[in-house]
Amino acid sequence: MAETGNTAFADGKLIFLSGSPELERIAGIPTGRLSGIVNHHIPNYLRSNQLPSYETNCIEDWETKLDKIVDETIKENMTLISGIPPWVQMYFDRLTQRSGKKIKDLFPDFSVLVHGGVNFEPYKAKLFESIGKKVDDIETFPASEGFFAFQDTQTEEGLLLNTNSGIFFEFVPAAEIFQEHPTRLSLHEVKTGENYALIINNNAGLWGYNIGDTIKFVSTNPYRIVVTGRTKHFISAFGEHVIGEEVEQSLLNAALEENVHITEFTVAPMIQQGEGKSFHEWFIEFEKEPADIDRFATKVNNLLREKNIYYDDLIAGNILQPLRIKPVKKNGFIDYMKSIGKLGGQNKVPRLSNDRNIADELVKWTETSVVNRQS
Repeated sequence: MAETGNTAFADGKLIFLSGSPELERIAGIPTGRLSGIVNHHIPNYLRSNQLPSYETNCIEDWETKLDKIVDETIKENMTLISGIPPWVQMYFDRLTQRSGKKIKDLFPDFSVLVHGGVNFEPYKAKLFESIGKKVDDIETFPASEGFFAFQDTQTEEGLLLNTNSGIFFEFVPAAEIFQEHPTRLSLHEVKTGENYALIINNNAGLWGYNIGDTIKFVSTNPYRIVVTGRTKHFISAFGEHVIGEEVEQSLLNAALEENVHITEFTVAPMIQQGEGKSFHEWFIEFEKEPADIDRFATKVNNLLREKNIYYDDLIAGNILQPLRIKPVKKNGFIDYMKSIGKLGGQNKVPRLSNDRNIADELVKWTETSVVNRQS
């Protein structure tokens, strides 16, 4: 409001797509999902504008809940919409299916999108296409262990680190995170452009706690960060140590050059016997497919080689074949998440895995008629 002068959105209806706010008491302590707990702390002056109803928010089955949310919001003056990007996209898709309209025509006063939980960039193009116009967006970095950062401006990159809320931050160079005695840096020692694992000490009782996220500073005055991945989400089956930021940027840059739209993706190693037979397998659900999928895969592969010297060496040395893309059917990732009971709420598809657990399950929802191989 202070930066843009837009105060009108507070007068309309607001929605936070969250998990159930129902809490159970464990040893007398109210316990539940983070998003459900946060729902209890929405300021009273916004309560009368908040949707969906408490009863709808308590529904556990995501698809049933989503239909009820659409019922309650489709005719309202929605001005602020908040949630994890893939589940906001599902909400938009369901609204468009029901009404036949883009979101801007359904909610002409919609002007603020609040999001967090995953990197926004892979979802951004499709979300704004569904909306049909540019709206202001605000990114947040919440976790069960604390509220770490938030976007404080529409004009600068990164999220402002929340340094005054009972959390003492430390930073371990990402390459050292699995060492027995890694370097631990305080805030005044960090540098821009380097990947760090985020370590917290807080007044809730966590000490030297690795939250599992990696970040990079884009500014140290003030301290602004971008989230670059998860410490446990990487591929190093062959010593390449490819991280989330590298695969996301390689895919996004290739998609931009080829006018391709991505709905969701994940990457896993395919380990096969014999020199030069193994490769990285990319499962991608396309909103708009590439004209030439082999050319697209080559472009992604070359961009990844530029970003990761270890991956480049393995390709050059014929230890790895170039990556292969396995297209996933429309709504394949949704069907996969449903099959493992993790559809909706705060659940996210991991971008990278160092094993085949997710990949082998996703095969059920791939386009079997398309096989991609590069020479």
